[in-house]
Amino acid sequence: MSAGGISALSETHFSWLGSRYQGKVRDSYVRDGERILIATDRLSAFDRVLTTVPGKGQILTQMAKYWFERTQAIIPNHLIAIPDPCVMIARDVTIMPVEVVVRGFIAGSAWRDYVAGRPTSGVKLPSGLHEFEQLPRPVVTPYTKEAVGQHDMPICEAEIISRGIVTPRVWEEMRERALQLFALASAELLERGLLFADTKYEFGVLDGAVVLADEIHTLDSSRFWLQESYEARVAQGHAPEMLDKEPIRRWLLQKGFSGEGVPPTIPDDYRHDLTEHYVKSFSLVTGSSWQIDTQPPLARVEANLRRYYGL
Repeated sequence: MSAGGISALSETHFSWLGSRYQGKVRDSYVRDGERILIATDRLSAFDRVLTTVPGKGQILTQMAKYWFERTQAIIPNHLIAIPDPCVMIARDVTIMPVEVVVRGFIAGSAWRDYVAGRPTSGVKLPSGLHEFEQLPRPVVTPYTKEAVGQHDMPICEAEIISRGIVTPRVWEEMRERALQLFALASAELLERGLLFADTKYEFGVLDGAVVLADEIHTLDSSRFWLQESYEARVAQGHAPEMLDKEPIRRWLLQKGFSGEGVPPTIPDDYRHDLTEHYVKSFSLVTGSSWQIDTQPPLARVEANLRRYYGL
């Protein structure tokens, strides 16, 4: 599939790399203690894979690279090398089965829980909040990690410990590191005129130490808003201008899709608009630009990986 003249990477099948696991967006392979993470152009929302957005995998990988490098002083991460624009070579760590979501503003599923009178992951937010309002302080709302096609489920911190999902020591470190990462990014993004609404982190354990894994502060895992649009638009009852995946979720909700049933068809012109949205957002979030590599992606990825491993 292509949009705007750029071919999309929908999936890979490199048996020569090792055993393969397909996530919602990434294909991963394990080889000699390393995990090869290939960010495809698959687009997921409400835990469903819906279509592809050409170039999206490159943008996600380059954003993760930027933030992994910026946050090494807070916590070590699994990244080893990036031999292709959409490929990360990482240490094969034991991933914790809990996603740590940090929220600085109320939006998305937290807002939907709030108006329904439900706590989010056991966290009861103050009364009288409005959608998109900044919280008194960032809160941690964990979710379980479920298989592809299943909804990740909210879980409270006490249940994480009581069920033995992770040990109290590991959970406390995951929680504190997540808050530190969120604080660092929030301050940097504010200097660029952006508000950091929320994000999710995934952690793993390597040789007994907790490390940051998967991705960090990307458009698929985070919500970023333009500060200059925030006060005026929210005061008028409108959403702030968003640089993340939330506009896609809202488009789907307007079509009556929230994860159940048959999703609507996403037209090619909208997929092309999404590619431009990802490229623009990358520049605003990182303060740098990225030119999407327009070579046929499957052949390029395979060639670069064979070169990296000397095959």
